[in-house]
Amino acid sequence: MAEAVANVARRINATAEEGKDTLDLSDCKLISFPDGVFKVLRSCTDKIHKITLANNEVKALTNKFFTTFTQLRELDLQGNVLTKLPDAVGDMEHLVTINLSNNRFSEFPERLTAVRTLEHINLESNQISEVPLERLCEMPALRSVDLRSNPTSLSSSQSPQNFTILT
Repeated sequence: MAEAVANVARRINATAEEGKDTLDLSDCKLISFPDGVFKVLRSCTDKIHKITLANNEVKALTNKFFTTFTQLRELDLQGNVLTKLPDAVGDMEHLVTINLSNNRFSEFPERLTAVRTLEHINLESNQISEVPLERLCEMPALRSVDLRSNPTSLSSSQSPQNFTILT
């Protein structure tokens, strides 16, 4: 456990000290986003454009996460145990790509449809059966939605013309 904490601290400090635009906390055995990160990175949250929390055991993210990292372009949350996203995700103004594959979503996270800059949504290998196709069609930047390995009833022929749905 101490080794995992030290690993997280090293990665956070490297991002802060080197002014990196990426925070990689993948494979750190996290169950939540550490509160201390907000304090350590408070001076450079606007510079962070990509966060990777892949392959942890994260159960939930807070609104604070999304209201703190407002300049995010990419968010990789694959391989966690997420079942939903907080409402604040819908207020992201720069998010282009979100990877939510291999989680535990049973419903499509509809607040994502409010993110006008979102181009790629990956929800592969979840438990999603219904997709808000009309809302997705209203997303101006959307290019692809990956729903492979979900129990959806969508077929590839139902894919709208302005973006691709992988089923």
